[in-house]
Amino acid sequence: MTANVDLIALKIHGDERGSLVALGNGHHLPFDVKRVYYIFGTKEGVSRGFHAHKKLTQLLIAVRGSCRITCEYNNKKEEYILSRPDEGLQIDGLVWREMHDFSSDCVLLVLASDYYSEADYIRDYQTFLNEELHD
Repeated sequence: MTANVDLIALKIHGDERGSLVALGNGHHLPFDVKRVYYIFGTKEGVSRGFHAHKKLTQLLIAVRGSCRITCEYNNKKEEYILSRPDEGLQIDGLVWREMHDFSSDCVLLVLASDYYSEADYIRDYQTFLNEELHD
């Protein structure tokens, strides 16, 4: 799988009562979802992530608040601010990711293409760099 990171606009449905974003396998999602989780209550100054996945695809959405995501792949490093519930960050393949600067009200929703598997994680940065060279 080629490593790639993209910001994706999510379609908003709404009227005077408010807004809704609907996501479903085969509809408005670029991959089938097997796992959903969310990160919240992250203390001030705490960063998360610091790992890569060998094959997993994820879509990260700040459904409330904001955070900064750093992604490193293909010999480049990019930063993204997630602060809108109608925008997701899709991360495919061998991408080192770090999550920083969580607002106190941040709820970061993550949709994943597969179930949790420790074997898919690379938690050591040097190992990631070595894998990236051979990918």
